[in-house]
Amino acid sequence: MIIACPACSTRYVVPDSAIGVDGRTVRCARCRHAWFQNGPDLPERESAEVAVAAPSEASVPAQADATPPALVAEAASTSAPTRAEPVVPPPLPEAARRTPPPVYDDTDTSPFEHQPPFRPRRNPTKMWTIAAVAFALTVAGLAGAAWYYGLPKWLPGAAQTFGADRPDLVLSFPPEKQDRRQLPNGTEYFGASGTVTNTGKDVRALPQILIVLRDSNDKVVKTWDVPPPQDELAPGESVTINAAVTDVPKAAKVAEIGWKPD
Repeated sequence: MIIACPACSTRYVVPDSAIGVDGRTVRCARCRHAWFQNGPDLPERESAEVAVAAPSEASVPAQADATPPALVAEAASTSAPTRAEPVVPPPLPEAARRTPPPVYDDTDTSPFEHQPPFRPRRNPTKMWTIAAVAFALTVAGLAGAAWYYGLPKWLPGAAQTFGADRPDLVLSFPPEKQDRRQLPNGTEYFGASGTVTNTGKDVRALPQILIVLRDSNDKVVKTWDVPPPQDELAPGESVTINAAVTDVPKAAKVAEIGWKPD
């Protein structure tokens, strides 16, 4: 027979013999609710047979009953407490009957997305080698640019081609006394003539003179030193300096003359 818990409506299938014709008290294995369960209904044929047999039993003398009324009452009073509850297996929860679909967060990576078999390990030696090669190429590029174009003027010391001015010494090389030409043998020639004058009241030492040739991009293409004809100049004394050089680069366009740095 099928019984149902009146509290939680859980249904159980139990044999008729576990409940009996008179019924019995049972307990729900799920919510532990106890109730009295009536026995199964007998078929009508069995009820008729019981009704027919009842008068024959009534005709039996009372003294034929071997059980005294006191023992019957005692048996009735002791049979109810010893009645055992049927063992009803707990129903399987609805959530356990099926496996819920997995729930994925939008930020998580889908398990069906292609993944590489492994992640390559970082090699510190390889990374440092690449960094060293990149640094060397950068330095080489800067050095080549400085050699070809010259140092930028905003760098400290880049514009300090000549030495500082000398007190009381005036250096004069006018442009009209600078000669640039090509010799008959095809050699490029440059010559310059000028003077150095001591305008002070003391004797001054004569430093070396520096001549710098630059191209149209202001890049230095040639330099050379011109030693003075004498070591000192007396107050008011002047000296003439003549300088000439061959193998001048064809790119040279401008000549600058000044004191050689110390």
